[in-house]
Amino acid sequence: MTLQNLLRPYTAAFASRFLQMLQYRTAALAGFGTQCWWGGIKVMVLAAFYGGAEAGDLPMTLAHAITYTWLAQGLLTLLPWAGDPEVAQAVRTGSVAYDRLRPVDAYALWYVRSAGWIAARVLPRLALMVAFAGVALPLLGWGEWGWQPPAGLAGGLAFAVSALLALLLSVSLVMLLNVAAAAALNERGINALAVPVVVVLSGNLLPLALLPDPWQTALLLQPLAGLMDIPMRLYVAQFAGWQAAGGLALQAGWTVVLVMLGRWLMARTMRRLEVQGG
Repeated sequence: MTLQNLLRPYTAAFASRFLQMLQYRTAALAGFGTQCWWGGIKVMVLAAFYGGAEAGDLPMTLAHAITYTWLAQGLLTLLPWAGDPEVAQAVRTGSVAYDRLRPVDAYALWYVRSAGWIAARVLPRLALMVAFAGVALPLLGWGEWGWQPPAGLAGGLAFAVSALLALLLSVSLVMLLNVAAAAALNERGINALAVPVVVVLSGNLLPLALLPDPWQTALLLQPLAGLMDIPMRLYVAQFAGWQAAGGLALQAGWTVVLVMLGRWLMARTMRRLEVQGG
């Protein structure tokens, strides 16, 4: 059997989920409006914070912090603060048993489905956010409050690679939530616990560089930094050269570790799975 035939079920699963999620245009527009509102509030809070601080004491400029904020809003749905609802529904109804019977790798099948689910929600909102904060605000004369372009071609390319790694890392974390939901037969409590941890440690609430200096090493090395903080530091050229390579290596390394952990936990969970529904 050729590699193309081996990959065909997984590419089909990714494409079907991706196209399915693209149909929810109203949800994307509503989410974009909410993200613009909260982005504006966060920008004003940052402006007030920077206005009362001495420039030499801050690890990034206000312009970089504002760009970081708009990027965070554009990539909001990349965050793995909830498991895949399709998997959760399959667990509740008992149809998860079908995935055990398919002649494919169950972990890989769930992984590509979740990847399509996340990618289809991120791309439309990110494009709208670029149009609003990166194009509309400067045209209206509010460029200092807008999304600045990347710091050179190298920074833009590094960000593109890092964003792809962030997607893979996010899906590996979503898979842990999926497996936990399968083990617990309910996803609500797990998702509720994940939200505050992911929002704070990813850098979505506040750039990690603005948190206390003694925490910086631990904050950068933990896996959630690879979801937003590392890609955004690459975008604004806070990381360059070997620092940039190290940031990308951290994202890739954590993805591999979490995928291996997820596969082990899923195999263990599926051996003890109690199927409900009927």
